[in-house]
Amino acid sequence: MAYLYFFGLVLGVGLGVPIVAFGAAFGMGRAISAALEGSARQPEHHGRLFIMMMVGLAFIETLAIYAILVWATLQGRLPATDDIMQLLRGGG
Repeated sequence: MAYLYFFGLVLGVGLGVPIVAFGAAFGMGRAISAALEGSARQPEHHGRLFIMMMVGLAFIETLAIYAILVWATLQGRLPATDDIMQLLRGGG
């Protein structure tokens, strides 16, 4: 049963951060695109749009930083390769 735990850790470490990085990049791109479109349509609101965009980008970046912290925590909990191989061979 321990191998399922390690398998979950490996999946979390290997896939968690790339998925979050892609999501953050996609969200930032959409936010910047929407802010530029809004500025083009109503140039008089450029300052307010810029401030709202920067706040939104800060929230998105904060989520990405949290994901990196979780990744680092999970990375530290992964066992050594020798331990995994011994477990898979049935060495307990």
